[in-house]
Amino acid sequence: MRVPLEITFRDAVKSDEIVNLIKEKAAVLDKISDNLISCRVAIERPHDNKRSGNSYRVRIAMRIPPGRELVVKRESPDGSPPEPLTAVIREAFETARRRLVKRLEQQQGVIKTHPQQQSVAYVTKLFKAKGYGFVETLEGRELYFHRNSVLHDDFSRLDIGTGVRYVAEDGDDGPQASTIQIVDKPGANLALTNAELV
Repeated sequence: MRVPLEITFRDAVKSDEIVNLIKEKAAVLDKISDNLISCRVAIERPHDNKRSGNSYRVRIAMRIPPGRELVVKRESPDGSPPEPLTAVIREAFETARRRLVKRLEQQQGVIKTHPQQQSVAYVTKLFKAKGYGFVETLEGRELYFHRNSVLHDDFSRLDIGTGVRYVAEDGDDGPQASTIQIVDKPGANLALTNAELV
């Protein structure tokens, strides 16, 4: 993780056992995604008169490029006996693990998007050293994209003018392009034409 793990307790007793369990589970998330930016975990005991016993709420917020946040909330179910805090934490982290894996698979193209969700654009600006760029849609809109949104690790193959397929999604700073796949590389036809002329 680029930012150290952050754990907060609200009206819940902090113990070494709980902190160590959270660190252990967060380390698993960090191994799944080598570009996990941060992970914040909040443990709280809700003040709700309708509840009885020791109920807990666990919230896990993970940030992954390009500025996306995945949030998981898990709460002790109503009724008795209440679930121990360790069980609620384990369930929350298991849900977080599944969501993170699914998101990474989407970014790497393992989970296919429907063709009607995809659009065509071409690369207009590229900042290879910084790991991002911009595409222009057929409607003339400019969309940001991060290198992690390019399928098959093809970011290094992109050039100005490369035709791509993408899925539009909302980012922190507005719409952006995700799940980018190269469909037309500039100069590919030119090379063929030159070969035919020889």
